[in-house]
Amino acid sequence: MTRILVVDDEPQILRALRINLRARRYDVDVAATGAAALKAAASHPPDLVVLDLGLPDIDGVEVIRGLRGWTAVPIIVLSGRAGSEDKVAALDAGADDYVTKPFGVEELLARIRAVTRRLGAPSEAVPALRIGRHIVDLADHRVWRDDDTEVKLTPTQWSVLEKLLRHPGKLVSQRQLLQEVWGPEYQNETNYLRQYLAQLRRKLEDDPARPRHLITEPGMGYRYRP
Repeated sequence: MTRILVVDDEPQILRALRINLRARRYDVDVAATGAAALKAAASHPPDLVVLDLGLPDIDGVEVIRGLRGWTAVPIIVLSGRAGSEDKVAALDAGADDYVTKPFGVEELLARIRAVTRRLGAPSEAVPALRIGRHIVDLADHRVWRDDDTEVKLTPTQWSVLEKLLRHPGKLVSQRQLLQEVWGPEYQNETNYLRQYLAQLRRKLEDDPARPRHLITEPGMGYRYRP
């Protein structure tokens, strides 16, 4: 059973999400503060986190960073902050998706299903690929440097990278990436792509400002150049 940790300081939201998620056979833990969320995640590691940014003790972005220090668990942000700067900060910190309050429960459930589908998607056998000083093994979901240091990627970073690496040298359109990684309702969220490609370049390119392998084709999409 998939375990979901819901973090929000509004009791009515915690109650509504607990009821709706349990009705759909998810195992649910709840926390009303950032400190409680980090403690709960460490004690009973979740398969997915739904996280409000406006917590009373620790800002949600700091909670994301705290989780990312030791786990790649998918994080869906649930927040009343609708500004693009808040979305960028959350995505940069390691969030996988962003839902703005007020929200529909069915929309949130659809996004949870989309994330869990990405986690459960089987990988076709492919040879290990190289990006600069890094070797990427898509079958084992592992990246390591030439000095054998392993590089950790979040589930969404993996999904974006995999879509590009499975089409070496070919243009993958923005629309295709958004639909295949996040779903058809995300066709206009090009800021997601910019943030995740920037994250991948920082982790994998020798010079992230002048990428040689993860290439942007302005206005069209992205390309993996072997």
